[in-house]
Amino acid sequence: MRKDRLLALKAEMISVAEKREPSLMRVTPRLLLLVLLFTLTGYLFPTFAQTESPVLTSIRKAGRVKVAVASLPPYIVVSPSGEVMGSSIDLQNMALKAMGLPALTPVLAAWDAMVPGLLAHQFDYLGGGLNITEERCKVALLSTPYYASQAGLYVPPGNPKHLTSLADVARRPDMKVAVLPGESAYNNYAKEQGVKASQMMTVPDNQAGVAAVIGARVDAFVVGQFSIPDPEQKGVAVIVDKQSPVFGSGLAFRKEDGAFRDSFNAQLNMLIRNGTLQKLYERYGITNGNTMAQLLAKFSKAGDVVPSCK
Repeated sequence: MRKDRLLALKAEMISVAEKREPSLMRVTPRLLLLVLLFTLTGYLFPTFAQTESPVLTSIRKAGRVKVAVASLPPYIVVSPSGEVMGSSIDLQNMALKAMGLPALTPVLAAWDAMVPGLLAHQFDYLGGGLNITEERCKVALLSTPYYASQAGLYVPPGNPKHLTSLADVARRPDMKVAVLPGESAYNNYAKEQGVKASQMMTVPDNQAGVAAVIGARVDAFVVGQFSIPDPEQKGVAVIVDKQSPVFGSGLAFRKEDGAFRDSFNAQLNMLIRNGTLQKLYERYGITNGNTMAQLLAKFSKAGDVVPSCK
């Protein structure tokens, strides 16, 4: 079909040229070549534009986006019936909708099973919010951060051990802290400050970390400063480690799905900067929306948090 049209176009141009003066005939071959090149370009570029990454083709064919998530209230809340909601879920669904994709289909997963499951193609991406670290960037692509904070130490009310930083914990070998599984940015920072492995007790989630503090099994639970909303109501107090850097958390994608990650980044950056994130925080009663937005304004990609991340 394309060949026939090109031949017809060539014949038409020759016919027109033959009716004109010889001087015009001398430039016709060059003009003809240019027109043919532009015509071919018009055919080829739509073909390239329609080329889509395998993961997006798979998602459109399946009609769903399988996303690994974990309980992380109030950002991700899992109801007794298994329904998943929260500001993080809404934010991701807004980005997916803008990309012309269906709302996410949540798959509950343990934190330490997320990356292996992603690499095994059990999920299309990880939506639980993973800390952006050099180790994780070696095996996956991380999105622009949509959560940022300094390290927080959740301690008993009144802070009886007078902790101000993880360096304080390192100086007192009799002290213990609870941490989440895996190589999180907060765990790495604790080790950099000199906290020994023997001082760290792993807990499965935030709720278990708070319970360990209340039950006096540890002296503090170490995560982000915003990880436990309204800590006083839950029986703990938060001490922000002012010496710590600002850490970021984002979505995780397979290395081969760079186009998918980049499209998601474009939508996340827009939603964070146009005030949507603060509105979602207000909807779910999260009080630190403005502070979070100010921290996130420093970043537009994972490499802004960890320079080695692509």
